[in-house]
Amino acid sequence: MADIQQDVQTRIDQLVKNHGIVLFMKGNPAFPMCGFSGRAVQILKACGVDPKNIAAVNVLEDEAIRQGIKQYSQWPTIPQLYVKGEFIGGSDIMLEMYESGELQKLLSH
Repeated sequence: MADIQQDVQTRIDQLVKNHGIVLFMKGNPAFPMCGFSGRAVQILKACGVDPKNIAAVNVLEDEAIRQGIKQYSQWPTIPQLYVKGEFIGGSDIMLEMYESGELQKLLSH
C-alpha cells in the first residue's frame, strides 16, 4: 500500500512541476462538477488565463489522486491551484488573491 501512495505522490509531483498552472478540481474547466471548482476556473479566466493553458486534473476520475493531493499539499479541500510548482490554495484564497491583484501578478510572470 505504501508503494501505491508513493507512486501517487510522484505522479502529483510530476504534474505540479511539469505544468505552469495546475488545477486539481472536480470536473474540468469546461464542465466543473462543484461550485468551488467552477469559481476557481472563473477566477483564472478573470486573470486572463486561457482554460487551454490550465492543466486540470479531475479528481473525480481518480480516487488515489483525490486523496493523495490532500496529503501532498497538507490542504484538506479541493480545488487546489498550483502555479509554477508552488501551492497557491483553494478557491477562497484564489478569490482573496484576485481581489488584491496578487494572483494576476503571479500568473503574468
